[in-house]
Amino acid sequence: MRIPFTKMQGAGNDFVMLDETRGLLGLTTAQYRFLADRRFGVGADQILSVRPSPAEGIDFAYVIHNSDGGEVEHCGNGARCFVRFAQERGLTDKTVLRVQTMNRQLTLAMQSDGRVTVDMGAPVFDLDQIPFDSSGLVPEGISTWQKWPLGQVLPAPHAPVFVAVLSMGNPHAVQLVDDVDTADVAQVGPLIEAHTRFARRVNAGFMQIVCRSQIRLRVHERGAGETLACGTGACAAVVAGIRLGLLEPRVDVHTRGGLLTIEWSGDLMAPVFMTGPATTVFASTIDIPDPL
Repeated sequence: MRIPFTKMQGAGNDFVMLDETRGLLGLTTAQYRFLADRRFGVGADQILSVRPSPAEGIDFAYVIHNSDGGEVEHCGNGARCFVRFAQERGLTDKTVLRVQTMNRQLTLAMQSDGRVTVDMGAPVFDLDQIPFDSSGLVPEGISTWQKWPLGQVLPAPHAPVFVAVLSMGNPHAVQLVDDVDTADVAQVGPLIEAHTRFARRVNAGFMQIVCRSQIRLRVHERGAGETLACGTGACAAVVAGIRLGLLEPRVDVHTRGGLLTIEWSGDLMAPVFMTGPATTVFASTIDIPDPL
């Protein structure tokens, strides 16, 4: 099967974009993995599909598959690429879109400078909704919130890991580090992702606070590994920093792929706003192997 696609990136987080507004492609898990494969396919952190509106007041459905082929709830950097892709493909002439993900609605707005602002919705702190199993754990209270102990993720002499736990439509565990350059993301990230306390696995964030308005961040993404940037991870890190009393309401997040700006008022019911770039790399077609 030959399909058209567009390769895009947002702060180095790269995507294969698919237009399914005229009919679903019916791709299998293995075929999504093929598209994401950097040697045999196109290569991407996630595969993003634009599908028809599922309800009145919604412009499109926004469907996300990780590079392992599994469908996931949310991708913030992808949301920025989504609106640019929809415009460039002639699917809409709107500068503000309302889209439906697996579990929430997002508002995406093109800015005059070419960047895109995404209303990411309100963060979720209820542990059952994340989900996170806190049974038997004693949190470390800081400011108006807490960090949770995950125990000895790595053997001694490594220190026990404490994480701030929340959801931005997908689960995140954020830990503070002195220096993201020396943080052992490659070893610790997969262990946190697969930790038994997280029933649906988790995205593992490593946050270095530069000052109250700037952080550096690396994220090991669930089902994708470390990426150059993670939009929901940036939102989760800033929200965690604000609730822990460490950050201001507007924060510049320096990732390995570029700069994201995150804003959150601190009101627990208020949405988080993320602004950043969205760039088209190229468009082409590819032959996808038939399912086995």
